[in-house]
Amino acid sequence: MSDLTVLPAPPNTTLRRLMRRKLAVLGLAIIALVVLGAVFAPLIAPYAPQEQHFDGLTLEGAPLPPNATYLMGTDLLGRDLLSRMLYGAQTSLVIGVLANGIALAIGTLVGVTAGFFRGWIGSALMRLTDLMMAFPALLLAICLAAIFSPSLWIVVMVIALVNWVQTARVIYTETTALAEREFIAAERVLGASTGRILFKHILPHLVPTVIVWGTLGISTTVLLEATLSFLGVGVQPPTPSWGNIIFENQTYFQAAPWLVFIPGAAIVLLALAFNLVGDALREVLDPTQRGRS
Repeated sequence: MSDLTVLPAPPNTTLRRLMRRKLAVLGLAIIALVVLGAVFAPLIAPYAPQEQHFDGLTLEGAPLPPNATYLMGTDLLGRDLLSRMLYGAQTSLVIGVLANGIALAIGTLVGVTAGFFRGWIGSALMRLTDLMMAFPALLLAICLAAIFSPSLWIVVMVIALVNWVQTARVIYTETTALAEREFIAAERVLGASTGRILFKHILPHLVPTVIVWGTLGISTTVLLEATLSFLGVGVQPPTPSWGNIIFENQTYFQAAPWLVFIPGAAIVLLALAFNLVGDALREVLDPTQRGRS
């Protein structure tokens, strides 16, 4: 009985169990709020993100604090911070989803290939993974971003090339364990093709892991994008992102703390939200948790 195939729970059951967790609901609410703000930014934002306002600075040339006209204040160039935050959410989410999706695809492909075929193919792929893991992710990302001309798409590719290794290691471990199960051996004895074993038995078991790592990976990607933008090797101005908003206004940290606190809080909240949802999904999709309270 221990080798019976355990498939993920139906989507409606998974959703019901997920909605019972208050922290997961909170995370979903934050994500939904950010996504809606990003999608409808052209309708919600009171101004264009690059528009400089003559009344957006004090007589001394300092940014304005939050007020009735500029709800989040203005930045050092007199631009509305709320508008830049809404458009910056677009950048952060696009990079987070695309970069994490590419990293997830690469990591899954490498992990499944190495874990299922093993031999010299598996050894070569895992040594490559170990080599990539030996480099500090942030340092490697900075080097890659500095070599290429920084842009949104370059940042997506750089983050994807840095973040696939953790997924590959996890998928490799699970694939190796699955490949040794008795029902896989029985399929081989019955003459099942490699494609049938992979797509009918191996990959369905990996779906929960891929979903969880995909959710958790977005928070890591958002934080890494913000870090690269803050260091000046990420998305380049005037395109707004939460990281480069902090980078542009860091000199006013003491005089205008809202310029750093607001985008910093947004980055932390979004990363926390994806972590809360990812942890809840890990519990919900774990077959060993089914039937427990």
